[in-house]
Amino acid sequence: MGKITFGTSGWRAILADDFTFANVRIAVGAIAKTLQKDGSANKGLVVAADYRFFSEEFMELTSRVLAGYGIPVYLTPVGTPTPTVSYELLRRGCAGSINFTASHNPYQYQGLKFNGMDGGPAPVHVTQALEKEAEALGASGEAIPEMALETAREKGLVRDIDPKADYFKRIREIVRFDLLRQARMKIVVDPMNGCGIGYLDTLLQESGVQVKVIRNTRDPFFGHHHPEPGVKELVEAAGLVRTWPAHLGLANDGDADRFGILDSDGTYLTSNEVLAVLLDHLLTTRDWKGALVRSVATTHLLDAIAASKGVPVRETPVGFKYIAEVMAKEPIILGGEESGGLTVHGHIPEKDGILACLLMAEAGATSGRQLKSVLQRIYKEHGNFFGDRLNLKLKPGLRETLVDRFKNNPPSEIAGRKVEKVLTIDGFKFFLSGGDWIMVRFSGTEPLVRCYIESRTQEGLEALREAGRGLTAP
Repeated sequence: MGKITFGTSGWRAILADDFTFANVRIAVGAIAKTLQKDGSANKGLVVAADYRFFSEEFMELTSRVLAGYGIPVYLTPVGTPTPTVSYELLRRGCAGSINFTASHNPYQYQGLKFNGMDGGPAPVHVTQALEKEAEALGASGEAIPEMALETAREKGLVRDIDPKADYFKRIREIVRFDLLRQARMKIVVDPMNGCGIGYLDTLLQESGVQVKVIRNTRDPFFGHHHPEPGVKELVEAAGLVRTWPAHLGLANDGDADRFGILDSDGTYLTSNEVLAVLLDHLLTTRDWKGALVRSVATTHLLDAIAASKGVPVRETPVGFKYIAEVMAKEPIILGGEESGGLTVHGHIPEKDGILACLLMAEAGATSGRQLKSVLQRIYKEHGNFFGDRLNLKLKPGLRETLVDRFKNNPPSEIAGRKVEKVLTIDGFKFFLSGGDWIMVRFSGTEPLVRCYIESRTQEGLEALREAGRGLTAP
């Protein structure tokens, strides 16, 4: 069997290659045995899936295996969003959830995401234990028990639930829908043929917002596009925003844990820009107390906004599970990462793209102007921040050479700027004089290095782009 490996958001692999029914059976068995060992199995698991190929079949197999181990199952409708799953397991006090989703990956992929009883993605020590348990289970040839679904339902081990209403109730406690009602907004919604269908559009329409929805039917191919709400994927939505015309365009990825935001002229806002607008908005409109938590690759504009309000900043490795770990230790106002993940005070320790879109609608309704104008005001108050990410291919063997170079002989200056500090919590982040920075992070699955850069000037950004290519050259 192919090795079952959990990355930052679970185990993902290509269908019928490594992601097979045999391997899923082993992975679920490993989770069941792990929960039995730590004594939490009797709390049960929420089982869910996005709209990918074989989602129903994987959910049913999981339910049969868990019931075979005597573990209660709360089985959700196919297409339940990842943040809804996280909220439901917290609300019920479950041991965790098994969610079949490959999030924004192409349609050829499936994934198994395990969240623990805190509602957040399983931390590294847990996923490493699951990997070892799966490897041992696969090697042992031990029979993995299964119970027929009909029998499991009769015994009360499998219960069919729909967590949508309770999730909606929680969202209504966080978002100021009264402001949306007063603003009389027009919004384009693009769920990208994914789990956001019937969620974001319904909540907006209930608040009197005029909504036009595109790509709102199930399609496991996702229209042969990546189900990722990036600028290239939202061209159709951007066109409709301009021609309708609408105040905003809002989109979610395949499992609705990430967001994509379009301004009234169709301009795409980067995740860093969205996080800046929302942090500024929440610090102005809420009396929440706590820290800002961001990943190491996320803009320092958030730090400037936080500093102006006396809010502490916590920096984590890339991956939302690390933000979740901070949330378990202290209250936060906002947790976010540059790849499109966000959560807020008192909510789940998991990305919630539906909530992010609704809060951006609220921010637009409150400001009464284009989001670009809000950003211009933020830049005027805190200075400019220009950022980019380069994805650079590596020749065979170069990764090891570069890691050794950065560890043992790091550069003393980059792009003519002195390196003042090096942070190594995830890759290598070089802090430069004047507030600029450049970060090199190696992919764990591809011969690829990601180079994140940020400068206070456009000229500095161009210089860092060239420096990034030079840093990762042989």
